[in-house]
Amino acid sequence: MHGGSVSTLALQTPHGQAAAHLHHAPGATAALVLGHGAGGGIAAPDLVAVTEAAAAATISVALVEQPYRVAGRRSPAPAGQLDAAWTAVIDRLREDELRGLALVVGGRSSGARVACRTAAATAAVGVLCLAFPLQPPQRRSAADPSPSRLGELDAVVAPTLVIQGARDRFGMPPAGAHREVVAVQGDHSLRTDAGAVAAAAGEWLARVVSA
Repeated sequence: MHGGSVSTLALQTPHGQAAAHLHHAPGATAALVLGHGAGGGIAAPDLVAVTEAAAAATISVALVEQPYRVAGRRSPAPAGQLDAAWTAVIDRLREDELRGLALVVGGRSSGARVACRTAAATAAVGVLCLAFPLQPPQRRSAADPSPSRLGELDAVVAPTLVIQGARDRFGMPPAGAHREVVAVQGDHSLRTDAGAVAAAAGEWLARVVSA
């Protein structure tokens, strides 16, 4: 990891114990905090690619495991619990390990939604969304289409980057006043071209942090 060290912290939240896997970049002036998807963990290919890109840009990274994952459950907690646990972890990291660093938040899929919903509460200078689940595919038994989550993206006023698979079954979010959207090869997993994911994230992170 480009000369940095890695450590894992067990952190208490209002909804159980979370874990933060810290990749320390020597001389970092900024940190990136990333959350996982609903059914996956922090070893997802896109999260690994972005962690390495951030380290190369001298940005420390914290990969956060939500309490339900730490407890061994696969079904995600309700949105309110996810948001509360996430903000508790970030507040705790800001007291010590990430003290004084400009903070970019983000994650993949469900983790991206959490980062968007809490961007103001965490005072993030940027939000990085990997495979944002814009609109769930419609069930055959449903008469009406699933509601769009675009409002969660639109509510973010900090600079935002969405990296989306061109064939993502959840759709492609539009660009916005504060939001850039980069389409890469692949589907919702973002496994097809990790290099493109890393390149887009690294370039954007460098711009946001320098600003």
